[in-house]
Amino acid sequence: MNGSTGGYGDRSPRQRLATATRYSTDDLDLESIVVRHEHRPDRWTITPRECPEAKQVTTWLSADADAVVDLEECR
Repeated sequence: MNGSTGGYGDRSPRQRLATATRYSTDDLDLESIVVRHEHRPDRWTITPRECPEAKQVTTWLSADADAVVDLEECR
C-alpha cells in the first residue's frame, strides 16, 4: 500500500485522464442532491443515477452551493 486513498495507486494524472476519456458521457444520467444546512453553506452532491451500490461511496462530487453555477447562465 502506498498511502493513496483515491484508489489511483501510482498512476499519474495523465494516465488517469487517458482512462477517464475512454468512457462515453453521452448516456450519463446524473442526480443532484442538495443538503441544506442552517449554520454553514448548503452542499450539492452530484452522482450517477444508476451507480452500483458498491461504488456509491467513491463516485460522487460535492461542493458548497455558492460554488455551483447554472449551466444556461454560463453559456
